[in-house]
Amino acid sequence: MSDTFDEDRERMVAAQLAARGIADGRVLEAMRRVPRHLFVDPTLRAQAYEDTPLPIGARQTISQPYMVALMSEALELADGGDHVLEVGTGSGYQTAVLAELGARVLSLERIPELADRARALLGELGYLDRVTLELADGTLGWPAAAPYDAIIVTAAAPQIPRPLIEQLGPGGRLVLPMGEEELQGLVRIRRGPDGIAEEYLGECRFVKLRGSYGWEEP
Repeated sequence: MSDTFDEDRERMVAAQLAARGIADGRVLEAMRRVPRHLFVDPTLRAQAYEDTPLPIGARQTISQPYMVALMSEALELADGGDHVLEVGTGSGYQTAVLAELGARVLSLERIPELADRARALLGELGYLDRVTLELADGTLGWPAAAPYDAIIVTAAAPQIPRPLIEQLGPGGRLVLPMGEEELQGLVRIRRGPDGIAEEYLGECRFVKLRGSYGWEEP
């Protein structure tokens, strides 16, 4: 994939990701390949490779590149074939990165306009052979396709949504931001033979996760 933003992506990977500790070569390569500028409003494309979240409409954002890479790395995906549930499609950028990592992705979005836009763009970029999008309350997961090797939640939850734990397969990893309204911690939950283990990966700030097991609707 070659376009006028190639150099911007290379600088992003070097300065924002590798220099800050993202060490998984497959994640770095996926971030090189996905054209982030296509996932933001055309008026914001000049800012697409800056280390910042950007608005995508419906009071939602596309996460900063570093956070996308960090969460992708934290999922510890196998080299192709992992079954991944994504809660919060948003722009579809994180979805595309997961697909570049070889995952089979089921992505859930509750806002119709975002779901429609992401589906169209992911289709144009050729990802729909690895990605399925559904309009749903993501906090409930998608039991029909469980269990999942990994689950990623791209909005901040006040607590771990119980249905997601129940849909996580043996050895599975769940990565999500969790905590207070203004500041959360990025958490990785691993399902092992002795139960659930929780690991803190640092502070973060995301929009609220809405739904039955998230924050109440405004």
